[in-house]
Amino acid sequence: MIKVADSIAEMTELVLPNDTNNLGNLMGGRLMFWIDVCAALSSMRVTKMPCVTAAVDDLIFLAPIKLGDAVNLKAIVTRTFHTSIEVCVDVYSEKLSTGELHHANSAFLTFVCVDNTGKPLQVPEVTPVTPDEKRRFEEALKRREERLRKRSLLQKKSS
Repeated sequence: MIKVADSIAEMTELVLPNDTNNLGNLMGGRLMFWIDVCAALSSMRVTKMPCVTAAVDDLIFLAPIKLGDAVNLKAIVTRTFHTSIEVCVDVYSEKLSTGELHHANSAFLTFVCVDNTGKPLQVPEVTPVTPDEKRRFEEALKRREERLRKRSLLQKKSS
């Protein structure tokens, strides 16, 4: 049995000048990169196989992250499906001079486990234990249905 907690991946990054825009704020693209990496690590803790990003839900930037801040990311698998995995990543900025933390972003990502030819593979189930894990596990099904609905609309537009 794989517990949801077995999938936790944590990263800390320091915001350096090359990571910022001309206002001294962390660039959104850099944060998206870090979110994707952290979520991939979490998904691979469950599958023990390569996983690729299939979807990223809305990214809402709650507050700017400044030059010199630390960015703390924590990813956890919320639920697995047949070949896909939903991962939640919470992002906090940390003022290193004070230790003050601010919630900066949260995102849900979907990954697909693949073999070396890119063919999707079945993924193991995860078991939620805590009340929060169980709540996110149940909510993941609704988010998945909405993603599949959006995907269907996009496919219709492109054909």
